[in-house]
Amino acid sequence: MADGKKIIAENRKARFDYFIEETYECGIALEGTEVKSVKNGNISFPDSFAEITNGEVWVKNFHISEYAYSSIFNHNPDRPKKLLLHKEEIKRLTRKVEEKGYTLIPIEFYLKNGRVKVMLGVCKGKKQFDKRATIKDRDLNRELQREFSNKLKG
Repeated sequence: MADGKKIIAENRKARFDYFIEETYECGIALEGTEVKSVKNGNISFPDSFAEITNGEVWVKNFHISEYAYSSIFNHNPDRPKKLLLHKEEIKRLTRKVEEKGYTLIPIEFYLKNGRVKVMLGVCKGKKQFDKRATIKDRDLNRELQREFSNKLKG
């Protein structure tokens, strides 16, 4: 847990499906029971994306399960959540997203000094042959690691 950072969840599918050009660290506006559910790890975001509307960044398709120990004052699990960014960053993101093929994808959620943060990536979709090349590189690296460890062992 270097520099007060504890990873809650990571979107590994996004790293496979997209080229990540840039990343931004964002705060996220949550209600009380949402924070408790996130700290417990009760989140799901495989198809989530961020959208810029009226100068604000919103995360859609991000599900935070209801907090089990809450009373009737629980939150709506599927409501859009607002991301907290500086105006200059939002302007920069808007220019990037208006380019052809770029989208905003949440890559990971983590706690930093007790606050819930989102790593937002400016991503461009991969084609099928790019995905095959990624799988091939991963397999080659794994094979090299095996050979290297076998030589070290004897």
